Amino acid sequence: MKKINKNEKGFTLVLSLVLLMVMSLMGGSLIVISSGDHQSNNTSDEYQQAFYVAETALLEGEKQLINSYMGPWVDVDKISVAKPAAGASDEENKKYEDWVTLQNKLNPSEVNTLQPDGESLTESHARNIDGRGMPKNSWDSWEDVSTDCKESFRNLSEPTTGEVKVTHQPVMRSFYDLIKPIFSNKTDIDSTVYKKRDGTAKNINDIIKKEEDFLKRFYYEYFSINIGTASYIGTGSSIKKTASDSQSLGTAYKIYGCGIFMNKAMTKNEIIIPLETVIVMPN
Repeated sequence: MKKINKNEKGFTLVLSLVLLMVMSLMGGSLIVISSGDHQSNNTSDEYQQAFYVAETALLEGEKQLINSYMGPWVDVDKISVAKPAAGASDEENKKYEDWVTLQNKLNPSEVNTLQPDGESLTESHARNIDGRGMPKNSWDSWEDVSTDCKESFRNLSEPTTGEVKVTHQPVMRSFYDLIKPIFSNKTDIDSTVYKKRDGTAKNINDIIKKEEDFLKRFYYEYFSINIGTASYIGTGSSIKKTASDSQSLGTAYKIYGCGIFMNKAMTKNEIIIPLETVIVMPN
């Protein structure tokens, strides 16, 4: 019979404990790595969404400039004035006359687009051309407003006392407010049936509510600067379809926009993505 060396007594137990400890460390490491990857993916998604919000800020800045250039939109129905009754004051008559004059200028167009209910859509909005003009650097509160978005552009020169450098500077605009109409009908957003671990269906309203709360943490800001004259190339219709007109009389605007992601308590900014672009408007 083979004799067991006294030095080998308990070796199997020690080896088992060592292997158990190694496997536990490996399992713990995998959990930590998996958790880190999950957190990294979430952070990446937040940065990506903030980038999209920053692009939205630039688009809103362009829209602001175009509306100033072409004239602000006016809802004719909301500003309509009823014809005053007999014996009305001169002020009431003057107000009505001014309304008739403005209405003739606005002349809202009718869009005969057939709707799902069979009715035609009438467009009651029009541009008030009396209010149009080239935006100038005349935003009064530039020096008084200091935001994280403004401080994110290191190449931006600060104006000296008495100088105003921006045309517009809206701050802390909710991104969710822009897309809020999308959530009016939740069944059209996602009809997928999601399952819990026990196999029961999740409440789709709860899922979408969670996404809404997430999107409410995104804000955008932008400001634009009139940076002077620039060459403008405009394409028009002619006998030769490829013809274009080039003129040097254009005005360039630089738009700075930020996508902002706030913490859950909505007390501080966690992510800021700054972007900038240049557009040229014809004079």
